[in-house]
Amino acid sequence: MTATALDELGTLHRTGRLAAAYPDVAPLLARVTDAADLSEERIGEELTRCGGLLARLRPEDVLAHHPHTPTVTVAVTGHSTTAQLTDPLVAELARHGLLARLVTGDHGAYLRDLTDEHSELNRCRPELTLCVLGADAVLEELPLPWTVADVEQACARLLNRLRTAAAAHGAHGTGALVLNTLPLPRSATHQIVGQQQRALLGAVWREFNARLLRLAVTHPALAVIDLEPLVGARGPATDARLALYTRSAFSPAVFAALAREAVHVLRARRGMTKKCLVLDLDNTLWDGVLGEDGPDGIDCGPTLRGEPYAAVQRVARQLAAQGVLLAVSSKNDPGPVRDVLHHHRDMTLREEDFVSVQAGWDPKDTALETIAGQLGLATDALVFADDSAAERALIRHRLPDTAVVPLGAEPAWHVTRLLADGWFDTPHVTDDDRARTGRYRAAAARVRLRDTTGSHDEYLRELGIVVHISPPRPHELARMSQLSLRTNQFNLTGERVPAERISGPHRRPLAVRVRDRYGDSGLVGAVFARDDPDGLHIDNMLLSCRVLARGIEHGCLTAVLSHARDRGLPAVRARYRPTRRNGRSRDFYPSLGFVPDAGAHGGDDAADYGGETLFRHDLHDIPATPGHLTVEADFEGDADEP
Repeated sequence: MTATALDELGTLHRTGRLAAAYPDVAPLLARVTDAADLSEERIGEELTRCGGLLARLRPEDVLAHHPHTPTVTVAVTGHSTTAQLTDPLVAELARHGLLARLVTGDHGAYLRDLTDEHSELNRCRPELTLCVLGADAVLEELPLPWTVADVEQACARLLNRLRTAAAAHGAHGTGALVLNTLPLPRSATHQIVGQQQRALLGAVWREFNARLLRLAVTHPALAVIDLEPLVGARGPATDARLALYTRSAFSPAVFAALAREAVHVLRARRGMTKKCLVLDLDNTLWDGVLGEDGPDGIDCGPTLRGEPYAAVQRVARQLAAQGVLLAVSSKNDPGPVRDVLHHHRDMTLREEDFVSVQAGWDPKDTALETIAGQLGLATDALVFADDSAAERALIRHRLPDTAVVPLGAEPAWHVTRLLADGWFDTPHVTDDDRARTGRYRAAAARVRLRDTTGSHDEYLRELGIVVHISPPRPHELARMSQLSLRTNQFNLTGERVPAERISGPHRRPLAVRVRDRYGDSGLVGAVFARDDPDGLHIDNMLLSCRVLARGIEHGCLTAVLSHARDRGLPAVRARYRPTRRNGRSRDFYPSLGFVPDAGAHGGDDAADYGGETLFRHDLHDIPATPGHLTVEADFEGDADEP
């Protein structure tokens, strides 16, 4: 019998090799999540068992073997015991390649943990803080006997405490703060024998949860996980024995689901959001095999056979409307695939909904690399959904950074599996997201122009690129933050900037917008600068990969340097911090006349990974703007959109 992931982790643990083998943990855990015919509850149970072994690891032991392992400090506090959250949380982080440093607050001291700037939780500067609350946070405050009015007052007091905690976190906390809604237990509702009063209790409780969910709108660092859909899918919310004997707020299944959702929040705010969903066709978007059954033999319509596949198409269309790119990788002849996408009466998705359709007989890893290349993305931006275990295994082996969605033999579970891991979750959906598919279609037109012009310089002149640079408008702050999360190749420090920290005293953020003959690319870049007595400091600069290799970054920085000189500033200083993905940008500042800042930390001997180089430009010799660009700069105010 084949050893399970838990068996192999157990062997590594018993033999003392688990720390040394930590890079193998994520692929091992992928075996659990790739078990396409296991229920989500069973997957959660297995991951929790694996997390029990991983939680025994000391981060220092892993880092001794693998010093560049991404490490995340996570703080956990709550009203009652949170011990059952540890194992699934460690496992969920590990399956995404992250090493957990867990810090746990004192039992019941969540308000002090969150509001005291010097509490142990705040001192450790966590990237993620979870405050776990169950129904007892309200029910334990009630008198005996109690009324619905008592519950309403207790809910109001708790909401005020949580507002205070969210405000304190925004003032001196770090990373994201995660709260959860409170499931209403039947053991509470049915202590009320009057059916009208019982209904009113439900309304009062849900109004509290609704107000709690709305806190996330006014506190950008806050995320509130709605447990109602999780309990509906995983239920029950609590285990009576654990609740009474261990003061546990939730059942193990709900803790596992909460851990997964919390890691989705962390991933999104770390810039680990995926960009493109690559879908198989046969037995994924329709029932049947096109090459064998023909277009009349496949089904994705409103029939018993076709409805699960129609549901997948509707969900994919919904994701695409929010900026997720759709692509196809299918082992089929391209002609029949094109005909189905154009003419089949039951298809919800049409060819224009996809940014790339790769139908043919090449291996699917080749198809995915082609899709990534066409879009200017790395393969770690892709999510691959396929019903074939063999194809999924191929992608996991050859493209290990690509996320894989296992679709099993029962198509009714396809939508659940597609949405289970929140691969496309993002803190905000922006107007730029909604226009993304059209912009990638314009990018394809640019590729066709490039392929038909005589040289790269001629291609750039033909594009007619206009760059507009100015302070961001209020509605653009979320997009600038999102760029910092999603941009890797031209992100000169790799830093992620929350929207609420972009503007402020002495800060001079600049938004970069680009248009050309094929349309408006929108807000595609940012310069994060600040004024200091010794000149202008550029803390970071970033540019979307979809507009790289057009000289736009050079045009932007040339304009910034010229403006600094016009203001009479003595110098412009800038930072470059190498990451795993921005190595090609290492020479960007030197190419524009910056020199290492003598005596500053970093210098030209900075390490290739982990060091930092500080640069200085004395503003005496500013390079010219690339000739194929038109730069429209308004550094002082809100110019109209170009």
